[in-house]
Amino acid sequence: MEEPARVLFVNSEIFPYMPETDIAVLGRYLPQGIQESGKEIRSFMPRYGTINERRNQLHEVIRLSGMNLVINNADRPLVIKVSSISSARMQVYFIDNEDYFHRKFIYQDAEGKDFKDNDERAIFFARGVLETVKKLRWKPDIVHCQGWISHFLPLYLKKVYHEDPIFTEAKVVLSLYNERLDARFSDNLAEKMMTENLSPGDVAVLAQPDGINLAKLAIQYADGIIAGVPAIDPQLAAFARERGIPVLPYVPITKEGGPYVRQYNEFYDDLLKKK
Repeated sequence: MEEPARVLFVNSEIFPYMPETDIAVLGRYLPQGIQESGKEIRSFMPRYGTINERRNQLHEVIRLSGMNLVINNADRPLVIKVSSISSARMQVYFIDNEDYFHRKFIYQDAEGKDFKDNDERAIFFARGVLETVKKLRWKPDIVHCQGWISHFLPLYLKKVYHEDPIFTEAKVVLSLYNERLDARFSDNLAEKMMTENLSPGDVAVLAQPDGINLAKLAIQYADGIIAGVPAIDPQLAAFARERGIPVLPYVPITKEGGPYVRQYNEFYDDLLKKK
């Protein structure tokens, strides 16, 4: 009997842990729908400081925690927590670190200014997800990235973790939402990203370290694009077209199923047929 395909969801937001935005609703109901279609799923998001651990019953997974990731020349402990959405028979894994995520705000401070280390937080999140999946020894066929904070993951998967048997055959799907395209990151972002198997040429698109170029970086290493909004930013749409990447046009998202689940599922299946 053929084993079911496996889909790893890397989300910036999941409802009810985050407010009910389009991204958070998709992060909540798409994995459930894909699981009910017969595929195996795992779902990750950052453990933002706005999430009430007691109310949402988060608890640390000791066997997955304990690793340190070096980001910008500093050791950062990686803590993994988990919570269950019982109605969906689904677990959510949370990437946590006290320095990066224990804040009362998500990406901006009380005055509406971006946190200066947002880029480091996103790098930590991407690498934390990949290291945790390695520890789980769970081999995904599709890795679906949703939300800007997941945009470093395609690069790391394709360039740093590509020889690991867990990830060798994984196809990256990227949902685009036109979010935070005007964000500005550290001038030394490329230097912060460097790790084994990465070269400056791999991140050349980030010569100007802003949100739109970070989205381009994610597109550059993606195998398929899904439009999360009716009209993707023209620069990003053109960048994807230049690379001949398959694109699934925008499909309206509804709670608890709907046509989008079938269309997303078929998009995954079509990518898996391509060698």
